[in-house]
Amino acid sequence: MSMEEKNSSAEGTEKKRPPRPKNIADRVRDLLFDTVLEQECYLWDVEYVKEGADMILRVVIDSNEGITLDDCERVSRAIDPILDEADPIENSYKVEVTSPGVERPLTRPDHFEACIGDEIEVRLYAPLNGEKTLRGILTATEEKEFSLSRANEETITIAKSAAAKVSTVFNW
Repeated sequence: MSMEEKNSSAEGTEKKRPPRPKNIADRVRDLLFDTVLEQECYLWDVEYVKEGADMILRVVIDSNEGITLDDCERVSRAIDPILDEADPIENSYKVEVTSPGVERPLTRPDHFEACIGDEIEVRLYAPLNGEKTLRGILTATEEKEFSLSRANEETITIAKSAAAKVSTVFNW
């Protein structure tokens, strides 16, 4: 999905619903999807992770104008009663609403679509042509692979399964 398509969805046009949920994060994503859009944001990601002794339900949001603390608070207040009523997680957990940050990880197909044209850094599990870290412009994405254009005008196609981490790059 392009950034324009994603941006228009927060302005009230239709957005494709996520696929049928499989795990806790996916169930929560499906549960909160419309509510986050109603708050003029879109749901970037949902994570359910253990941090120290705590279980954290991290709801990652974004918008066309970026995310402020007020946006996080507004979304948190909107999703709180939904989580309380649906009770999607049996154990106790803490809810955290946050932005994806400027150097955001790309983990889902819609992340890759939204970031076409952006500079990315790819960390590979195994070297490709002697390199384990690659940088370039994300030029295309498919179900199982993506392509990036490097500064030397070389285009490389990488299997998503070969990438340990993919994230956008912010040039400070």
